[in-house]
Amino acid sequence: MKVLIYSANYAPEPTGIGKYSGEMAEWLAAKGHEVRVVAAPPYYPQWSVDPRYAGWRYRRENMHGVDVWRAPLWVPSRPGGIKRVVHLLSFALTSAPLMLRQVFWAPDVVLTIAPALACAPVGWLTARLCGAQAWLHVQDFEVDVAFQMNLLKGRRSRALAQWAESRLFKMFDKVSTISNKMVDKLLKKGVTSDAVELFPNWVDITGVRPLSAASTYRDELGLLPDQKVILFSGTWGAKQDLLQIPAVAQQLQHRQDIVFVICGDGVMRPQIEAACVGLPNVRLLPLQPLERLGDLLGLADLHLLTQSADAEDLVLPSKLTGMLASGKPIVATCRPDTEMGQVVSRCGKIVAPGNAQALTDVILQCVADPVQMTEWGAQARAYAEHSLAKDSILLRWLFAAEQATVTLPVAAKRETP
Repeated sequence: MKVLIYSANYAPEPTGIGKYSGEMAEWLAAKGHEVRVVAAPPYYPQWSVDPRYAGWRYRRENMHGVDVWRAPLWVPSRPGGIKRVVHLLSFALTSAPLMLRQVFWAPDVVLTIAPALACAPVGWLTARLCGAQAWLHVQDFEVDVAFQMNLLKGRRSRALAQWAESRLFKMFDKVSTISNKMVDKLLKKGVTSDAVELFPNWVDITGVRPLSAASTYRDELGLLPDQKVILFSGTWGAKQDLLQIPAVAQQLQHRQDIVFVICGDGVMRPQIEAACVGLPNVRLLPLQPLERLGDLLGLADLHLLTQSADAEDLVLPSKLTGMLASGKPIVATCRPDTEMGQVVSRCGKIVAPGNAQALTDVILQCVADPVQMTEWGAQARAYAEHSLAKDSILLRWLFAAEQATVTLPVAAKRETP
């Protein structure tokens, strides 16, 4: 099968959408399928184009059997509001010629990844022009997130954006997303049930697994054997509400047996670094190499997953999959009726977002009960093995795509709203 993936973010980006798009494309290529990708140069989560891709120009490269076509884009150093919109639109415009060129390659499936939803019209048009299946995969509801996080404002602007979003969703043969709650949201936005697919993010359960010995990071960070590590590893963005972590660390400065490790990068770096100044119980780490991910996640005695209340159920943090696979317990800030709350409740504790004192109390309760922590860790690993294994999830997508391609002549006649 010929698969064309249209994703602004792509490998070698180490986190988020780029990581999953890259792993999917390489997995498909390894299975013998022809795969092309139209993407931007890597820039996330630093919000700066990788120096190896510097220069405003188009590129083509082969990466692990995948034919990757790169289109330039504008990357703001401080994204937000209209700057983020212009950023996404710049890629939609520069990548359009590359996408339309793929019509002559005649793919069987055109998979458009959102964000960026601005790319959806060209992804749909490319599929229609070559008779391919038009598939849209929603990693997060960027329109809702933008307004709920006050990145964009205005009642009329929101109504117009949501109307356009709904129209775009209905144009595609298939629309998938990463959680059951997000599937419900797609249905509420008017996508028919026969077009909706659940396609969750996955984890390499062989690459990330419970460690048989202490993580090598303990020695590198100078940690004592009896110190418990509370770890956050992921993108440092506004949706993560990360300033709760130094607030909790400040309350626990007197506990020499508890150390907070915050690993990653992103637009919140200046604020996080400033908030952690003078806190002896906090260690900051930059993004770590992918090959050390298992060792990094195994450093945690307790994973910490903070999330803004404004983004609940509009996104499901991709970092959660690795936490679960590491076989360590998790504390998350979310409501119990969210997808994240329902998952974490099986293998840890949840706390209402925005309450640093409650988060502090829960962390102390967990650290004081090592037996319960061990049980939660085992349950986390079992959930990852059963529900998040990379091969099983990608095989399900491949089966759904092949089945839908068989019925494409019917699907292709779907009227544009």
